[in-house]
Amino acid sequence: MPGVDLGRGQFKRAQTDQDLIGIIQKGIPNTGMPATNFSPEQAARVVAYLRSVAASKRSGAVAGDATRGKAVFDGKGGCASCHRVGAVGSRVGPDLSGIGLLRRAVELEQSLLDPEADVQVNNRTYRVVAKDGTATTGRLLNIDSFTVQLLDSKEQLRSFDKSALRDHGFAPSPMPSFKARLSAQEIADVVGYLVTLKDRTAQ
Repeated sequence: MPGVDLGRGQFKRAQTDQDLIGIIQKGIPNTGMPATNFSPEQAARVVAYLRSVAASKRSGAVAGDATRGKAVFDGKGGCASCHRVGAVGSRVGPDLSGIGLLRRAVELEQSLLDPEADVQVNNRTYRVVAKDGTATTGRLLNIDSFTVQLLDSKEQLRSFDKSALRDHGFAPSPMPSFKARLSAQEIADVVGYLVTLKDRTAQ
């Protein structure tokens, strides 16, 4: 609705989360806010999301610059050695060409500072060990009852029969933390760049 920004965390008719849950369920009479059939649990999830959006805006103490962020991404950060944007970079890590459509700034910042905190299902790292002791680690593409498919560190598609493996399982993410590698300003700049990447064909 015109003039309504739910992402600020400020609401005229609600002071508490419970007030918001009531509004989501019952609507507001004589306004454009209709009642819904949301359960209390579903309405509470919506409220939690709105609160997280507001918190992410408040936590942005350092404003990021997309142009500087691209320079850090391509240079000091070394991000293209694992990630691809458009036709440039590696396929070892997730393609980031459309990451601005998929993740919010606060989530992108968390991925840079604490990569293990929230690894998306399709970005998990997997390790297989053959019966001769040869180990291979890569991004898990598929696993079923009989086989495992990985994209290894050389961007090669590898398929393994489970019957030929001595061991296999999930491994820690190879994504490093940039907490000590980049300054707060550089982190903010990289995030500022990533949120601009909105190539829908890359989703």
